[in-house]
Amino acid sequence: MTGTSILPANAQGCLSNREIQEAVSSGQIKSLDQVLREAGVDSSQSVLSVQVCDQGGGLIYIIGVLSPSGEAQNLVLNAQ
Repeated sequence: MTGTSILPANAQGCLSNREIQEAVSSGQIKSLDQVLREAGVDSSQSVLSVQVCDQGGGLIYIIGVLSPSGEAQNLVLNAQ
């Protein structure tokens, strides 16, 4: 490993929380706040869960959100 690439730690191809923090700190991926802002997700939606996973060689955020009306959905957003 060269130190510039973070490989998924588990069988599902998703990063651990620590690996996500390291990837954001190193600039490999955008912060959660940045991707939510860029996607137009407003602050009235509650974030329930966050994963960063490899999809076809690129990293994506899979974010579970809850709308003010109580509707839950998963957002899939580019992390890079």
